[in-house]
Amino acid sequence: MTLRRATEDIFRSAELTAAACAGMPAAPMANPLFDALFAAAEPDALAMETADRRFTYANLDLESARMANALVALGVRSGDRVAVQVEKSAANLILYLATLRTGAVYLPLNPTYTLAEVEVFLADAEPALVICDPAAAEGTGAIAAAVETLDAAGLGSMVSLAAAASDRFEPVDRAPSDLAAICYTSGTTGRAKGAMLTHANIVSNAQTLKALWRFSADDVLIHALPLFHVHGLFVATHVVMMAGGSMILQPRFDADAVVAAMSRATSLMGVPTFYTRLLGRPDLDRAAGMRLFICGSAPLAAQTHIDFEARTGHAILERYGMTETGMISSNPYDGERRAGTVGFPLPSVAVRIADAESGAPLEPGEVGVIEVKGPNVFGGYWRAAERTAAEFRPGGWFITGDLGTLDERGYLSIVGRAKDLIISGGLNIYPKEIEAVIDALPGVVECAVVGLPHADFGEAATAFVVADGETSQESLLKSLEGRLARFKSPKKVLLLTELPRNAMGKVQKATLRARYATLYDASPTSTLA
Repeated sequence: MTLRRATEDIFRSAELTAAACAGMPAAPMANPLFDALFAAAEPDALAMETADRRFTYANLDLESARMANALVALGVRSGDRVAVQVEKSAANLILYLATLRTGAVYLPLNPTYTLAEVEVFLADAEPALVICDPAAAEGTGAIAAAVETLDAAGLGSMVSLAAAASDRFEPVDRAPSDLAAICYTSGTTGRAKGAMLTHANIVSNAQTLKALWRFSADDVLIHALPLFHVHGLFVATHVVMMAGGSMILQPRFDADAVVAAMSRATSLMGVPTFYTRLLGRPDLDRAAGMRLFICGSAPLAAQTHIDFEARTGHAILERYGMTETGMISSNPYDGERRAGTVGFPLPSVAVRIADAESGAPLEPGEVGVIEVKGPNVFGGYWRAAERTAAEFRPGGWFITGDLGTLDERGYLSIVGRAKDLIISGGLNIYPKEIEAVIDALPGVVECAVVGLPHADFGEAATAFVVADGETSQESLLKSLEGRLARFKSPKKVLLLTELPRNAMGKVQKATLRARYATLYDASPTSTLA
């Protein structure tokens, strides 16, 4: 525990902030999350820039007020859900701020979800309003109560309505325990689960990270992450805004654009795919002037960590979190950022390794399920009290489903996932959902989907299929088009005569992982889904 004690000074201010958020009174006190995003910044300070526009904090305040008035005019009220399935843009971020401002609950959806997938989420959440791309308006209108539009260029009916609205809107009072967002994470059965995140959950986590990673008004973040994901919205955006810093908002990860921005930036947050692609660039030496590189959403290969430090002089700071908890642990800002680990539990966040069956705490070095509790832990799954109860131990410990170890010095390492979750390019993929779609295709006898190591994506969803003689790999991939979001679609489909099974007839996915572990070793880099 020597290193842990050595970093106590770094953690102290984060502990105080998190403790203050955790102790927020239940009574309404303005709008905790919206207020926290603007509290540290000077109105005239730069908040965000895109390829064609710069926004001060005053600009974001005024434009989010107009958008909030537009939402209210459409019937949105405090506590209503607002579902958003749009491409990343400045207007997308302003819409998020406006939703918070009205006291409504933000529900981000991946733009690549198919209409059938979206229908499941909307049926569960029953949003008062859905904002989607204009091209999806007709289909979405058939399954939603009310629909408005916003496209990748930041244009659409929502923007037109906001442009005609007043720029005065007092943020609606919300209690720290009130919902700020619902983020859907489909379970291993494919059933949608809406993680309910409160104002206190999100504020406490972001304030802790701001202090821990030493973000200030001088920081400029290269923001290349999606805004529909916890990483890009609740970590990257919140940490920067709560510090009064600024973002270079890029529509998606593009290695050329990221390297070009490094000369005027201080930090980058990304997934392992970002760093493997950056290592392929001869001009990566431009990264030397940056302050901090942070990685999460999927395990970072130890070799990538080593290679990146050798090339740039920067040790990537790896951290660990999930939708239901925000960030759980982080390697230290000062001290050893140990490759292959996700660092120490965050201040005010308790982590233990427990026996998966009994919940009994295990000793340092033993492998067990990672369990966590603290002000960051979500308020449960939307309209699913029984499912929520099943994910908690007595005493309030949330069962993450990840397997890991804590060593004698307090470093947390993740060694696997108890439920076969695949993380590809930083996005969660659940095999059961893909298997159900493949099993329904003509000619398919059975299938198994596993994640295999991939240098670019971290893991690649791979389908092993037993089919009749008329079915080919090409026809299977063609049949899957439009049935699954692109990031969920298997990178490869392999036809087998039979799936490996144990004596009880259970498919042995571990055998498939071991047998085909090098399948993607010679694969060319693919386009990021």
